[in-house]
Amino acid sequence: MAGKLNQYVMRNAHPILDHSIPDLPNFAIGLILKLMSTMNISLPESLKSFVDEQVGKRGYGTSSEYVRELIRRDQDRVRLRGLLLAGAESPSAAAADDAYFDSLRQRVRQAKPTSGRQ
Repeated sequence: MAGKLNQYVMRNAHPILDHSIPDLPNFAIGLILKLMSTMNISLPESLKSFVDEQVGKRGYGTSSEYVRELIRRDQDRVRLRGLLLAGAESPSAAAADDAYFDSLRQRVRQAKPTSGRQ
């Protein structure tokens, strides 16, 4: 039973467990199972077939792994959008004109280590 439970946890638990890990002791499995939630979704057959196909093609162990990955990517997209919007709303620190880029190039030239060749 513990072996099957370990396999279930490794496939369906927290993102940390989506990667190969050694067998967990029973107390750890119980703790992880308490931290997990379950969500059931209904899909039309065409979407279910697509998910099943992606699971097979992309090497996911289960459809849950695939869906978790999609959710993580969406979270990353939302975070990035927030950062971009915050940056767009913030005041400019310096004008990005020719002089600005010239000074950047000069700083890079000065920071480059000199090699033995010329």
